[in-house]
Amino acid sequence: MTLAQKQPAARSFKMSSKMRGRLEDILAPLVVFVVLLILWQLFSSLPGATLPGPIKVVQETWILILYPFYDRGGTDKGLAIQVFESLKRVAIGYSFAAVVGISVGILVGLNKLAAKGFDPLFQILRTVPPLAWVPISLAALQQNQPAALFVIFITAVWPILINTAVGVRQIPQDYNNVAKVLQLPQREYFFKILFPAALPYIFTGLRIAIGLAWLAIIAAEIVMSGIVGIGFFIWNAYQNGQVSEIILALVYIGLVGWALDKLMAWIQTRILPESQRQ
Repeated sequence: MTLAQKQPAARSFKMSSKMRGRLEDILAPLVVFVVLLILWQLFSSLPGATLPGPIKVVQETWILILYPFYDRGGTDKGLAIQVFESLKRVAIGYSFAAVVGISVGILVGLNKLAAKGFDPLFQILRTVPPLAWVPISLAALQQNQPAALFVIFITAVWPILINTAVGVRQIPQDYNNVAKVLQLPQREYFFKILFPAALPYIFTGLRIAIGLAWLAIIAAEIVMSGIVGIGFFIWNAYQNGQVSEIILALVYIGLVGWALDKLMAWIQTRILPESQRQ
């Protein structure tokens, strides 16, 4: 075989390998998903089983599946609207958490004395579950909406803050020495050295925080009655004994959480060079 003949064959092999890899990426999770559905259906058919199987879930919730945007007023809305309302709260609370977490994280990372003083407090507060903040937020703010936003904020801020502080402390000393030699102004040092060097750690915190924020709003809405949102939808379905609707809502929650993480990963790939991605 000549060199001219080998090159198309090599390109064809690379293309087939790439297509095979993409096919595996699709088929592997699909096979696992189908197997799990079959197992779920089998276990739900056993004597004494209390949870409905996937077939029964679809039969009992087909209206919710087909009409996710219906609106009958009050809290009686489709799942897409419920999710959208929850996402709006997440966006607001998460944005505040990102601004505060990055700002305070940079300050704590630059100041060793502040880090020693505040680190125990941060470590204690970050372990408090979202549900534990609900009564405090309600007592302090007296309204469901701001209380829900506070729960999102206080849950999401810690991974952003702590990862940002770690990223600032991990800046190579050579970078700081160069900044001193060149006598860079604080503004240039921040934008050309500190922020770019800490950015991978900041994105790590942001990706962790977006998942926690989504978990927090679900917990907050379950407790706070009368709020349109996926969490309250679950609690209302539980109160009415509608288990199939709860399962369908859980599917929505999982898909949205997965999509939020993928969105943050996509933003990270667009901003960070490949060598800095964690």
